[in-house]
Amino acid sequence: MNARAMQAVDEDGVDVGGGMDVGYVALEGEITIYRAAEIKHMLQTELKRCAVLEVDLAGVTDIDSAGIQVLILAKLMARDESRELRLVHHSDAVRDVFERLALGRWFGDVLPVAL
Repeated sequence: MNARAMQAVDEDGVDVGGGMDVGYVALEGEITIYRAAEIKHMLQTELKRCAVLEVDLAGVTDIDSAGIQVLILAKLMARDESRELRLVHHSDAVRDVFERLALGRWFGDVLPVAL
């Protein structure tokens, strides 16, 4: 999994001022029950560092109900803490599940159109 987050740090690498306004995380591979706890922890940590967190889903090859639950939990956490979670660049696997479960509107993110 590739995860990058932008944050404000001083020369010693210490977080300053609560982080930057917009953070970025790119998820790759499977978002399944086998990685749900790891991804949940990472998203919760990154949400605390920035006002807006963009989660790039282009590299996601599979997502199951546990993965959906993690994304829902992160979205709810963001709302509760007056932050924003944006899901971007949905892979075909993610788009398919979101369409089947009608989750696009709930998440409020634009889903790419299948070609």
